[in-house]
Amino acid sequence: MCMELMTNRILALALSLPLALLAPAAVAQEATIAQPAVEAAESQTTGSMPLTINFDETQDRENILLLDLSNGRRVAIRLMPEWAPAHVERVKTLTRQGFYDGIIFHRVIEGFMAQTGDPTGTGTGGSELPNLEAEFNQFPHVRGTVAMARAQAEDSANSQFFIVFYPRFSLDRNYTNFGRVIAGMDAVDAIHRGEPPQDPTYIVQASIAADNKPQKMPPAAPAAPATLSADELSNSTSN
Repeated sequence: MCMELMTNRILALALSLPLALLAPAAVAQEATIAQPAVEAAESQTTGSMPLTINFDETQDRENILLLDLSNGRRVAIRLMPEWAPAHVERVKTLTRQGFYDGIIFHRVIEGFMAQTGDPTGTGTGGSELPNLEAEFNQFPHVRGTVAMARAQAEDSANSQFFIVFYPRFSLDRNYTNFGRVIAGMDAVDAIHRGEPPQDPTYIVQASIAADNKPQKMPPAAPAAPATLSADELSNSTSN
């Protein structure tokens, strides 16, 4: 068997494996999909629902999630209740409760995704609301996709979600895809990496665009203590 054919078969097998977002050992086995495949997928339709995402931030603001990050940037996410109504409603409910404010991105893997939504910062926590039944759909996990994290059980999603850096079609129909970044993806790219990161990026404020909350910036870093020159020190001690 030629090397090229063997490589293609191995890649095809890797892409068929599901990946548990809360199981770090499985993450390392995932492959990265090239961008041209994404463009082809997005030109199609799934059933009666097109894959088209509305990138206009002035429209349907009730279904835009805004994340003000500690890197000083705002991310806008188009929520898609047509794809996953219960998951969208859960995220909107928790957002309006202030649940996501101050929560870190606790698991950020280069070339894969950034995960947040756990108030404990460990990857094992969630909200006090009951877990959600899965709403797996046929919409692909492309760059900027926002989907719900879960444990091994399909109906274990609660509050944690992740944003995809690069296409991962092996996640399709295994995780509930409920939205897409429509602005500020460069801010997502700047989220600090690590499991957990040494200096984690966090959500300063999450809000729904229709509520018209102004962007909230992170608190300013404390000023460094002033240093005195030798002459100043001498003068201060002589007084």
